[in-house]
Amino acid sequence: MNNDTYCVSLEKEQLVFSSAHFITFNGNICERLHGHNYRAKCEVWGPLDENGYVIDFIALRDSMMEVLARLDHHVLLPTTHPMIKVERDGDEVVARFENKRWVFPAEDCILLDIANTTAELLAWWIGRELRKLLESRGQSPGRMVIFVDENHGQWARCEIE
Repeated sequence: MNNDTYCVSLEKEQLVFSSAHFITFNGNICERLHGHNYRAKCEVWGPLDENGYVIDFIALRDSMMEVLARLDHHVLLPTTHPMIKVERDGDEVVARFENKRWVFPAEDCILLDIANTTAELLAWWIGRELRKLLESRGQSPGRMVIFVDENHGQWARCEIE
């Protein structure tokens, strides 16, 4: 049993969030602002604990829902993109890309320390936040794999060690 590998997988109806975003591609092309009804799921790998499980399913579900709730019904804005400038100005957030400019109420935005709001980088952000939250609650997840679906079968996946 010591060399065996264990994994739990969590995919639930409530692991969803609806958000608006835009991404850049091909260097200087920026899509229009639009939204998705995202789905997420995760896998956690690791040894068995004294109870015989990798991680408590309820703790994993509740933590995942808490992270996703932070994204739900917000405009997702990247803060490390080299060409998208995002600034909070009082009660507003202003985002700029070349000749485009968007102004949003600050309470409607979440500023993410990622370069682009792609499904891949959202999976990375969710995984990083999930790990921090679980660790703060005394859980020590091993390798995690986070999946984000932005359009009914278009899944992105990020492995977090």
